[in-house]
Amino acid sequence: MMKERTLHHDLDAREMTRLRAFQCIREAGQISRTDIAKALNSSPATVTSACGALLEAGLIRDVEAERTDATQRGRPRVMLEVNGEALAVAGIKVARHAIHVTVVDFKGVEIGSHLSPLAASCMPAEALVMAVRQALDDACEKLGLSLDAVAGVALGLPGFINGETGFMHWSSSVRERNVDFMPLFARHLPCPAFLENDANLVAKAEQFFGAGRGLRNFLVVTIEHGVGMGIVQDGQLYRGERGCGAEFGHMKVQFEGAVCQCGQRGCLEAYVGDYALIRDASVGRQGDAYKSLTDILDAARAGDRLSGEVLERASKVLGVALASLVNLFDPEHIVIARLRPRFDEAHTQAMLDALKRNTVQVDAPLPGITVRNLDQKMWARGAAAHGIERVSILKIRARGDQDAA
Repeated sequence: MMKERTLHHDLDAREMTRLRAFQCIREAGQISRTDIAKALNSSPATVTSACGALLEAGLIRDVEAERTDATQRGRPRVMLEVNGEALAVAGIKVARHAIHVTVVDFKGVEIGSHLSPLAASCMPAEALVMAVRQALDDACEKLGLSLDAVAGVALGLPGFINGETGFMHWSSSVRERNVDFMPLFARHLPCPAFLENDANLVAKAEQFFGAGRGLRNFLVVTIEHGVGMGIVQDGQLYRGERGCGAEFGHMKVQFEGAVCQCGQRGCLEAYVGDYALIRDASVGRQGDAYKSLTDILDAARAGDRLSGEVLERASKVLGVALASLVNLFDPEHIVIARLRPRFDEAHTQAMLDALKRNTVQVDAPLPGITVRNLDQKMWARGAAAHGIERVSILKIRARGDQDAA
């Protein structure tokens, strides 16, 4: 039975104010107490108290603001910033063939990264967590870090995952269904660990480091072996009631259509995921089937008709599905992040044309669209950003417990 209580639910009103202040400082980089009070619509006294607790916990520090005018007199304005030296956090992405580890300081500045090969693309949950532990050990050894210096681990997996509770309903990387990862983390990892859907972590990365900076409402669509989506609404990740929301890849685009890796038929990713393109372009090739998307792109450029048709169809299907997102969410921006070889411009344009044709027409511009190729490090950076947020909640809660003692 999955746990219903979450880290956020465990915080009282005073602790929530501390968390909101910390997040405000983190987003701003450097900010004064007065500006925090304005941003949070809170009293200066409340903000001063919250920031005092954060300073005592070592999560933030005072810094003098740089003077922009050499004629200014008096003491420089005191600003607050996250104390990057306070803690280190590891962000980990489980891909099909490797585990990617990125270690950052508490500001999110990368300390270093490590790539660890996986023995299999799908394995038992406990074996996977043990492989994650080995990858973390290897990363720390490579970077000259003690494991004690890592205050938290955030792990990204594909699939139906409740990021608030650490419960996995299904993942293409795990053999079992319905696994509570928290006991496995407690058994095998040396510090608090947090599980999250990998597309949500890309949304986190875009929010803090990429096209989502400064935006309150945007979408991130990831396309690799499967298709994922992260939704940021009013500056927060949207997960759904069971943590299984935003499963864009499993939106049905064809009644009783192609078989998806989730076991159902007609899912979007059964037409645009890497495995779907390889399957469809290999029809009739018998033992000479394509092994990768690069093979299909090369064949299409060499004039292979079927490969070209498969790529064009996938681009149009994706464009129509993206139009549905615009019609549903009306976001400020959509990031389409592809972990795959760069498509020819004609295929990208076919996707964008289908998106425009199928979006409800109003007298307003479409949301901004960013199409980028995505490396695994972006996932790991998003995981690290998520880890900083979760570790900060734990530290704030621990500080609250000290105050109450």
